[in-house]
Amino acid sequence: MTHPETSLPELTREQLLRYSRHVMLPSFDMQGQERLLASKVLVIGMGGLGCAAAPYLAASGIGQLTLVDHDVVDNHNLPRQTLFTAADIGNPKVTAAQAYLQQRSPDCNITAVQAKATDANLDAWVQSHDVVVDCCDNLATRNLINQTCRRHIRPHVMGAAIRYEGQLSVFTHQDEGPCYACLSQLFGEQQLSCMEAGILAPVVGVVGALQAVETLKLLAGVGAPISHKVMLYDGLHGEWSSFNLPRHPQCPECSP
Repeated sequence: MTHPETSLPELTREQLLRYSRHVMLPSFDMQGQERLLASKVLVIGMGGLGCAAAPYLAASGIGQLTLVDHDVVDNHNLPRQTLFTAADIGNPKVTAAQAYLQQRSPDCNITAVQAKATDANLDAWVQSHDVVVDCCDNLATRNLINQTCRRHIRPHVMGAAIRYEGQLSVFTHQDEGPCYACLSQLFGEQQLSCMEAGILAPVVGVVGALQAVETLKLLAGVGAPISHKVMLYDGLHGEWSSFNLPRHPQCPECSP
């Protein structure tokens, strides 16, 4: 979804001051910030990844941020899901996150949706947003996000983390590039969850922050997204790597 430049909201003096460090960036300037203010972003999953990505998106001046998660805050979430406190235990993650973010990001209209992502609701959600940030933790939901984003030609920014490792990619669905199913064809479903395999808390912060970076780049129209490749982070050894991801010839979603 693109916004005609003539329809972009004009920055107020207060907003120019607040987002001045964005505005002074080469190729970003006022127009890039105005694009952010006109944008709508859907974040699916308010676990560790969502809690890292959402604050940067809200604080950066996204106009509309929709947070989706069906779960409630648990004690074991607190080390890595930094939007929550002990007082939030038992409360819906999305409403706790909404309260935290709205107080700190007045320009962002934040909507909380306590629900699981399904075929029935994803269609309407994806269609009404510009970018989908995939912060979920299971293959079934990721495949649904991929299918729906492909159907509506919406880019989605995928992040994943387990143990000491993180993974990041962007699927634009606007060219002959790969989709998420091309990637899952290579790895299959993750057999262990973070509950079973563990996760070093800051690793989700690293990946979630990078998801925010890629989302802002897409919306502001700056730089080049991490598409057609996958970025890998090895926190245990302090190493980054990446590999090219072509369209899989037997992909069930996007192969001819």
